Amino acid sequence: MTSAWSRRTFLATSAALTAAGGGALTLAAPGAASAAPEDDPYAALRTTWSTLILGEGFSPTAEPFKSRLADLGAKASRWLETMAPAEGSLWPDAVFADPDPDTDAESYVLSGRMADSFIRLNTMAQAYRQQGTGLTGNTGLRDAVLTGLEHLNTQVYNDGQTRYGNWYSWQIGAPQALLDVCVLMYDAIAPERRARYCAAVDHFVPDSAVASYTGTSTGANRVDLCRVLALRGVVGGSAAKIALARDALSPVFPLVTKGDGLYADGSFIQHTTVPYTGSYGSVMLGGLGLLFALLKGSAWEVTDPKRQVVFDAVENAWAPFLFNGLVMDSVAGRAISRGEVDDHRRGHPILASVVLLGRGASAAENARWRALVKGWAQRDYYSPPLSNPSLGLTALARLKSVLDDTSLTPVPEPDGHRLFPDMARATHRRPGWAASLSMADRRITYYEVGNGENPRGWHTGSGMLYWWGDTFANGQYSDAFWPTVDPYRLPGTTASRKVLADGAGGDWGTSLPDVNWVGGVTDKKRAAVGQYLKGLSSTLMAKKSWFFLDDTVVCLGAGIHSRDGAAVETTVDNRNLGPTGNAPFTVDGSLKPLTFPWSATLSGTSWAHLAGHGGYVFPGGASVKALREDRTGRWRDINTAGSTDPVSRKYLTLWFDHGKDPSDATYAYQLLPGASEQRTAARAADGGWLRVLANTDDQQGVAVDSLGLTAVNFWFGGSVGPLVADAPCSVMVTEHGDGTATVCVSDPMRMRTSLTLTWNRAVASVVSKPATVTSATAGASLRLVFGDLSGTRGATQTIKVRLS
Repeated sequence: MTSAWSRRTFLATSAALTAAGGGALTLAAPGAASAAPEDDPYAALRTTWSTLILGEGFSPTAEPFKSRLADLGAKASRWLETMAPAEGSLWPDAVFADPDPDTDAESYVLSGRMADSFIRLNTMAQAYRQQGTGLTGNTGLRDAVLTGLEHLNTQVYNDGQTRYGNWYSWQIGAPQALLDVCVLMYDAIAPERRARYCAAVDHFVPDSAVASYTGTSTGANRVDLCRVLALRGVVGGSAAKIALARDALSPVFPLVTKGDGLYADGSFIQHTTVPYTGSYGSVMLGGLGLLFALLKGSAWEVTDPKRQVVFDAVENAWAPFLFNGLVMDSVAGRAISRGEVDDHRRGHPILASVVLLGRGASAAENARWRALVKGWAQRDYYSPPLSNPSLGLTALARLKSVLDDTSLTPVPEPDGHRLFPDMARATHRRPGWAASLSMADRRITYYEVGNGENPRGWHTGSGMLYWWGDTFANGQYSDAFWPTVDPYRLPGTTASRKVLADGAGGDWGTSLPDVNWVGGVTDKKRAAVGQYLKGLSSTLMAKKSWFFLDDTVVCLGAGIHSRDGAAVETTVDNRNLGPTGNAPFTVDGSLKPLTFPWSATLSGTSWAHLAGHGGYVFPGGASVKALREDRTGRWRDINTAGSTDPVSRKYLTLWFDHGKDPSDATYAYQLLPGASEQRTAARAADGGWLRVLANTDDQQGVAVDSLGLTAVNFWFGGSVGPLVADAPCSVMVTEHGDGTATVCVSDPMRMRTSLTLTWNRAVASVVSKPATVTSATAGASLRLVFGDLSGTRGATQTIKVRLS
């Protein structure tokens, strides 16, 4: 490393760069692309990239852009004032020199600071190029950026340095920011310096980084690496690098059947075992949109026909997890522990990426997506996208263009169910509310912990049932939920109170339950879903079923067993009531105290209602526990980069206490999102509305005669109500009012080579059936024989029949 620079030396060098021939050249007008020969394809790409990262089509004097540009200028000014190049650092608070370089936690932090130093320079370069920042065209800022680049190249990011800490910092974080700066300040950087910066990128991100679609070079990471290679080609004038980047995208496009990527059912997996639509999936979607736009119309345009898979995934994979502007935490992995970016702030970049991606899609897709985005953005009353402080100017401009487009009619939230067996997730939408379910099995991890993030997400895969209202409770998981909630009492989960260490089970989603039966069936409107649960680092076992219906989710649990020497609980709900927490709570018509703390055992409870949220019905009555409490935590508790400031939120928790070391414990309840107190009481009083046909360790099933519905999860073969199965399966039968019925069947275990199902109901004929049905016999009863279901990946097989 070079000797440390004093601040005086740094300032003197920055001011004298141009005069001393240090490489600073005359820059084009701030905010405009640099002049270049018309036949220079690299200059054209630099112009395109500058527009993509600086934005277009907005007025710097109009809000929210005026304030955002001023904030950008203020941030850049802080970095300018505090920059002090020294041995091993560019800023005093961002020391990157590693006295013992390896891959331990300390090295991870130090490599992150190196990448962050480039990101700060990128902020400064954008403030220089953007209008309205107060630093537009400021030569001192320009020279500081150039000096910072040179210092980082000399000190740490060069072709002679061995990387330490986090690979991501060296291969994605740092080079993306470095290359952005090189594009924005291209005419001010001497060719010799650009060559050295490109050599550094080549050193850390060689062509071999995308030679095989494995390890850290898949999904979102692969797209990020391709962005680096493409911009390296743009900055260094290398057609081969750009072509490599384009071609290396192709493995991302095809649907996969294992590992990372997009699946036919709409699942998206990263890190082999983690559902990641809302985090890594967002990065991939945004990265593809940028690269498609960068290369469009050039000699390197992305023309692989399989790119249509990504276009199709907008509505098949991303849209199901977007609700009124937020992206559901059930597919955000360890990102839920990042306090500065909640589910709404993670959702808004996806909306902007959909708008950008639409430019490369068909006219019909583009128009439909813009209408979808307008609906999501307009309905986000809790956190309006144009007020999102973490959303970049370009994303803001795209969303504002959609919101201002009077030709667009916002698309409302859909009505129906989506089941994602390839990532053990489900979403359910009904008028006024939406829900999401997260589970775990031998392919999908309990939770992900890594880089000091999400060390207490232990039970998020134990049947956590999230739900939101359309005009209420949109901030349920946004308002400091994760650092303040009791991690042993997550809504919908069954968990042992056995104390777990932070990060229990291992980093990066390596801990998987040894279970196969996880999944269910859906007719796209309703669903029966089940999870054979084995607890993380515990002896807990349980059978859990959810029946997603028109205005309710019926929740059953059975076979609950544990020998941990600890209590086992099933959390009916755990509602974040915010800082004040004064929502009235009523049980069987009796209003309970609003004081904190308050707790009670509610024996023989028929129903309960939480004002502003919804209702809960307990068929036949149940003994449940309730607690009002004020909980305090810190984001640092669940993320080593989080704030140490304490935050407090009030909660109302309702749960079944199965006791210490239970054997064959059960539970049953209905969740009624958004229901009034009167409707909740009426449902409880209507004892015949729901019939629980079975709730045992062998089968769980329900019937709702008014809906013509019978649904059973067969953990083992047997007979439940009118249904008989000779092997494990999930079944849902719906009789329609037109003399027809639909039978939905799946093998959640993905291993049946034969299955026989009998429905004891008079059937005149079979109207249609899938190829998996090798024999269908109508008559006094319907008998279906299925062939090999192992290749259906747990997907629903639908048979339509005409009733006698």
